[in-house]
Amino acid sequence: MNKLKNSTAIWSCLWACLLAASAGAQALPATTAWDGLVQVKPKHFDAAFLMPGADFRPYHKLMLDPATVAFRKDWMKRVNTATRLSGRITQGDAEKIAATARDIFTDVFTEAFRKAGYEIVTAPGVDVLRVRAGVVDLYIAAPDTQSSGRSRTYTMEAGEATLFLEVRDSSSGALLGRVLDQRATRNTGSLRVTNQVTNLSDFRVLFRKWADISVKGLDNLRKLSPVPEKLKPGQELRQ
Repeated sequence: MNKLKNSTAIWSCLWACLLAASAGAQALPATTAWDGLVQVKPKHFDAAFLMPGADFRPYHKLMLDPATVAFRKDWMKRVNTATRLSGRITQGDAEKIAATARDIFTDVFTEAFRKAGYEIVTAPGVDVLRVRAGVVDLYIAAPDTQSSGRSRTYTMEAGEATLFLEVRDSSSGALLGRVLDQRATRNTGSLRVTNQVTNLSDFRVLFRKWADISVKGLDNLRKLSPVPEKLKPGQELRQ
């Protein structure tokens, strides 16, 4: 699994996920600006965009929107083509996998921000940051339906996915920033039996990595705030 190197492809999959319901939705072009946000140089993410002048210092609480999970467009077709009939994935299987991924993602992110000292709330407020996050382009190399006739599958990686995270002022709805990041699950270095247990474990590790990076990113933004009003594309924020 190669890391996605073209940021346009990352934007396209995110844009399709967020605007699938819009009749006239167009693919987002490669640009240094996005909805008024300016692309900056991130330390740990593939791409990051901030609103010039945004001030993250007031936010001590978070309101987390329900997580979104979307599979890669051709995932089910590719998996089923390479799988014997008894082990093929149905739409119901895919929905169960997505629901489990949402639960794990939500639990991991909630726990990470709480441990970092952020209070998780359900109502807007002047000190509340609204966070919308989830995974798109989810690809599980060898999903396990636990069917009686399923043969063993061996892989080095459970799969890959793309994180998207958007933050807004909870009171006004003002957009403050977005980040995107694509990663594969940990590589064991050798083939191993892949099943439901190993898949869940590996993706939990990936989600926890993203959660830890997101916490550190928000902490850094609070220290570096306010964001420069004259933010330049590709600029690296420093104290």
